[in-house]
Amino acid sequence: MGKASKPLFSYRPFWAKRFGAAPVLPMSRAEMDNLGWDSCDIIIVTGDAYVDHPSFGMAMIGRLLEAQGFRVGIIAQPDWASADAFKALGRPNLFFGITAGNMDSMVNRYTSDRKVRSDDAYTPNGEAGKRPDRSVLVYSQRAREAYKDANVVIGGIEASLRRIAHYDYWSDKVRRSVLPDSKADILLFGNAERAVVELAHRLAAGEAIKDITDIRGTAFMRSELPADWSHIDSTDIDKPGKVQAEPDPYQAQPDCEQKEQRSTEVEAAGSVKVDLPIVPARSQTFIRLPSYEVVKNDKVLYAHTSRVFHLETNPGNARALVQRHGNRDIWLNPPPVPLSTEEFDPLFELPYTRRPHPSYGDAKNPAWEMIRFSVNIMRGCFGGCTFCSITEHEGRIIQSRSEDSVVREVETIRDEVPEFTGFISDLGGPTANMYRLLCKDKTIEESCRRLSCVYPKICKNLGTNHKPLINLYRRVRGIKGVKKVVVASGLRYDLAIESPEYVKELVTHHVGGYLKIAPEHTEQGPLSKMMKPGIGAYDRFKQLFDRYSKQAGKEQYLIPYFIAAHPGTTDEDMLNLALWLKKNKFRPDQVQAFLPTPMAVASAMYHTGYNPLGRIRKDSEQVSAIRGLNHRRLHKAFLRYHDPRNWPVLREALRNMKREELIGSGKNCLVPKESYRELKQNRMNKRHSSGKKREFYTARTTHTRAEGKRTRKH
Repeated sequence: MGKASKPLFSYRPFWAKRFGAAPVLPMSRAEMDNLGWDSCDIIIVTGDAYVDHPSFGMAMIGRLLEAQGFRVGIIAQPDWASADAFKALGRPNLFFGITAGNMDSMVNRYTSDRKVRSDDAYTPNGEAGKRPDRSVLVYSQRAREAYKDANVVIGGIEASLRRIAHYDYWSDKVRRSVLPDSKADILLFGNAERAVVELAHRLAAGEAIKDITDIRGTAFMRSELPADWSHIDSTDIDKPGKVQAEPDPYQAQPDCEQKEQRSTEVEAAGSVKVDLPIVPARSQTFIRLPSYEVVKNDKVLYAHTSRVFHLETNPGNARALVQRHGNRDIWLNPPPVPLSTEEFDPLFELPYTRRPHPSYGDAKNPAWEMIRFSVNIMRGCFGGCTFCSITEHEGRIIQSRSEDSVVREVETIRDEVPEFTGFISDLGGPTANMYRLLCKDKTIEESCRRLSCVYPKICKNLGTNHKPLINLYRRVRGIKGVKKVVVASGLRYDLAIESPEYVKELVTHHVGGYLKIAPEHTEQGPLSKMMKPGIGAYDRFKQLFDRYSKQAGKEQYLIPYFIAAHPGTTDEDMLNLALWLKKNKFRPDQVQAFLPTPMAVASAMYHTGYNPLGRIRKDSEQVSAIRGLNHRRLHKAFLRYHDPRNWPVLREALRNMKREELIGSGKNCLVPKESYRELKQNRMNKRHSSGKKREFYTARTTHTRAEGKRTRKH
């Protein structure tokens, strides 16, 4: 783990480089024959339709491996009823690469109310049902059935977020890591470009996959642990009492400060011998987490595990993690080192066709239609929102492209995409305005263990200069043939207000009438569990937005998004949010309810009732969770207070909350009183319901007596 990361494009290409780049990565034997291939070195199996565009993970990884000289085939959305579909391209020489696609398969298929979705944006014509539940498990097992001796590598967001024992919302229980259940040889987590390239080259050089244990960003099963590593036991929660000499896994003090403190202590001691604790090298230290068998039944230790896990996510100081599953251990190496700009740029300039595979014909792919004219300028997010999985997957360190690379991609769209009309639909990423925002000091960045750089307030060491992003906007909209550039990615407004010049640039030139941002809530209780700023930051941003829109002579609107049923939210919180919405004349069309995704901090709150943002003890802060379907619907109803279909449930809730004054026709009321027609209908419904019950009871009694007479007579 201590070795330096090799530059992504510095490897000597594999011999198959002589074949050159394929017009499109093959999905059939016929396409392989046309390319002159007798076999594939790597076969990527994905739950998405194959779109050869850098916004689709299978395309980026496939084209990257092709650039390294490997022959890469794609099996997209295979029929998982048998192993036959997994034999379509033959046995891969190096490995099967298994991914559920751009989305977790369970999030893709089910709503937050656990209802099956009627469509799938990543499938031709939006057709639902083209992927199985827990796609990584199913695809891995079928690939193993197809070729028992083939290497199986799993990755993508579904595998990444299930790399340790995790709470599963859909089964409402703690499930094992995806690694032992899939029977895969190795798991690649996070953005896995470095790991997959090194793995492919080492396998091509003849190494056995079971012997490759030192690649960052990988997880694998072990029967025995290395004897030359230091070990921190974190299988139990902190207990009051004497401070132990061994390192504290919760320790959030930067290493640089720790070293400075130790030096000061040594100098103060002079010639006197002082016994100071020896801190083992982090690169040769692993932390043992509570086992799966323990955390599946112990909510306190599950919350403790979540906290330790999230404190070990900075590539600069993270230690390896170990978690017991049965009689074997899952070993997680530290996260991958982020890509430099020089490595990041070429990923987006590989020979993509920027459209779905020709085999789909004229079928529409909704996800592609949405992003076909968008350009990704960065990845990662240091916001640390507890309900979001971006940080767990992509990391907190921002990786940004150069201006030149972004300009070249826009020019490629202009010159090579026939449908382009001069409209760039988005210039952004996970967060639109984190482009080139980094820690001011590399040493501090590598030693920091904060879960967020912007909560509870913006870190003084974080650079918030939006000038590079402003320059990028100006340069892109100045490209010949570009008529309009819109920013549609999520905006971090608490960062934006640090640069009024940026807000002016954005509002004047890059808003398409509406700008969507996500305050998520107005009340401090739920906001503190989300790690989101207070509503005051939104108010300041809105003032700037309105001012610069007026100066530009444009009628533009700010559309705020909010979350219902988040852990730590009370009925009173939702009521106050509804009153705020009404006061500000917002009537949300769509409502987002909290969905507990694997390994997110908020999911741990939902499952355990504890807050992993602080130290975990049995008397730690309790967090309420909105579990029942009716309760979740009530919280969503507060957000859509204006919908008459929600008025009955809101009236009932307001009466239970002793807030009847909010029911009526006054300007301060939330919902109107029942109309005469509603009252009459309710009375009729009650009579009808009770009458049916009496009729059913009478009929059932008569029937039973008749049956009894017949039985006795017989």
